[in-house]
Amino acid sequence: MVKGSRYNLRYRRRRSAATDYGKRKRLVLSGLPRLVVRPANKHITVQIVEALATGDRVLASAHSSELKKYAWKGPGGNLPAAYLTGSLAGHRAKSEGIQTAILDVGTRPANPGSRLFAAMNGAVDSGIEVPHGEDILPTKERVRGEHIAAYGKVLSQDESLYQKRFSSYLKHKLKPEEMPAHFDQVREKISHSFEKTA
Repeated sequence: MVKGSRYNLRYRRRRSAATDYGKRKRLVLSGLPRLVVRPANKHITVQIVEALATGDRVLASAHSSELKKYAWKGPGGNLPAAYLTGSLAGHRAKSEGIQTAILDVGTRPANPGSRLFAAMNGAVDSGIEVPHGEDILPTKERVRGEHIAAYGKVLSQDESLYQKRFSSYLKHKLKPEEMPAHFDQVREKISHSFEKTA
């Protein structure tokens, strides 16, 4: 450990690369609620968070495991699931009167077309205004899982490899080739459920 009167120890969360305080300060000073997107390997969490002097307050949130309530059969951590989770969080935020937010990706790299921006895309399509450039969004084809369907068709020629790569899909009786149609059905169910409560 470095010692000395001129040495300032960084905050613990900065040392562990959990929080970029410079970026967080700029987000908080924007005065807008933050659209916080946190992906993991198997799931993704999307929250609308308000910064207060006493700490952050979650105004609306969604977790990809909740998609099962809308008959989602696919994995919780892929691109289509990220979009649907963002859409679910966005609809909940709208029902709470939230109209605008600013994207908070934390310390993750902001790669165009990634799950981070798929989740944001879902929130935007649900009616939340989030400043962004169109070039960072994933294509509509990838959001619908058409790349998964195409890969499934290629692997279907090798039954053993097909079963191995898509075991989680097949376990829930979802063929990867059916992903785009299944995505559209679940997205419609999410939207329709909030139309009823509006």
